Amino acid sequence: MKTKTGKRPSKTLAAAAGRALRRAALVARKTARAYGTPIYLWKDGKVVAEKP
Repeated sequence: MKTKTGKRPSKTLAAAAGRALRRAALVARKTARAYGTPIYLWKDGKVVAEKP
């Protein structure tokens, strides 16, 4: 994506997105633990339900 000046977004945007995804995963695990629901993960090419 280009801006008005023709520059590309900096790498800090990608780093911020990675941190946001990790933070969201942490909250999802915490919520699943509180309500006793499984978390669905991708392992060895399959979707697997695991208890948090």
